[in-house]
Amino acid sequence: MPSDLLRAQYEAYPYPARDPRDEARRLITGSPGHLDEVNHYVFGGRLDFSKPLRVLFAGGGTGDGTIMLAQQCADAGVPAEITYIDLSDASRTIAERRANARGLTSIRFHRGSLLELEGFGPFGPFDYIDCCGVLHHLEDPAAGLKSLTSVLAPNGGIGLMVYGTFGRTGVYPLQDALRTLTGGLPDSERVDLAKRLLKTLPPTNWLKRNPFINDHQESDAGLYDLLLHSRDRAYTVTDLTELASTCGLAITTFIEPARYDPARYIADPRLSRRLDGLDMLQRAALAEQLSGSMTKHVFYLTRTQDAPNAVAKPDTPGAIPILRDLDGPAIAQGLRPGAGLRADLGGTPVNLALPRLAGPILARIDGRTSIGQLYEALSSADRGLTRQAFQIQFQDLYTALNGVNKLLLRH
Repeated sequence: MPSDLLRAQYEAYPYPARDPRDEARRLITGSPGHLDEVNHYVFGGRLDFSKPLRVLFAGGGTGDGTIMLAQQCADAGVPAEITYIDLSDASRTIAERRANARGLTSIRFHRGSLLELEGFGPFGPFDYIDCCGVLHHLEDPAAGLKSLTSVLAPNGGIGLMVYGTFGRTGVYPLQDALRTLTGGLPDSERVDLAKRLLKTLPPTNWLKRNPFINDHQESDAGLYDLLLHSRDRAYTVTDLTELASTCGLAITTFIEPARYDPARYIADPRLSRRLDGLDMLQRAALAEQLSGSMTKHVFYLTRTQDAPNAVAKPDTPGAIPILRDLDGPAIAQGLRPGAGLRADLGGTPVNLALPRLAGPILARIDGRTSIGQLYEALSSADRGLTRQAFQIQFQDLYTALNGVNKLLLRH
């Protein structure tokens, strides 16, 4: 019965609302599932782009992640075998039309449930599995994650998005209120009554006071998914650590990494010293408690034994830095020595301190030049630049930009 309700919802309100005609003017990008991001956080930057990349989008919805990765693989000349499954025929139709509009032929579209993946064996096992906004709607999320893991290839990884507990403050009391006020009515009437209620909420209502939630303002599908959904739950970092562990998985990173660094939220030196000795997941849990703005968690996982080598590191000359959604030469041209960059971390503005050589390094990052080649180019102009001094400068730049998911690596 619950799965029937879920399917009925997404047949009536495919989510997120998308128009295939928009593919002519934009490619929607995000996380998880970005090709360079997956390579960096799942495969240590060592993904072999000459071999077919086998990918599963489980609960692919209207196709954002599927279309993004398929297009990026096509642009990069990466052979890809992408399998899409979803319960909703309406959502799948939109995703198929978006793929057709782009001429993407690497995707197989299927109707199905991520809880029943045995029938997709001929297409797997999968090197990468993407499951965005689905597990938190399942009656048994652990069963869903175990099902995904059962078709994961050796050394493969998973990208997930689930709701965050603290950032969704105000959502669940209003869901309960709307069940009382709209129970038993047709969906169209429920949506209409929800809109009426939102207009009359008092200023003390927690959802009205939450500046990080706006899905209900964007479309009827967004409103239904946020406030009228038949089942959803939210997670803390601690919850997710436990969920991953029950499936033999480990979290390699959260996106963006800097949002999950508690040092970003603590200015007092005495308090900062208390962070010493905390591991990545302990720091992430503390950052979530301090931030309050995390409406969702985007993260990558591998099998526990693969996690130590899953994330690329800027410690080898052969690693190639890649800028995501940044024009390195343009930034370098307007960057004064010692100046920083402004960024936004979930509603918190931050100043990214950049090292002295940030401009010259950024001007030379083109997705083909390795760290070692960057050093050779810079040292030829500055004979006093030692390899160690350059490495410190690059590490500082990497820490700043990787923290906001703008600098990644591949080999």
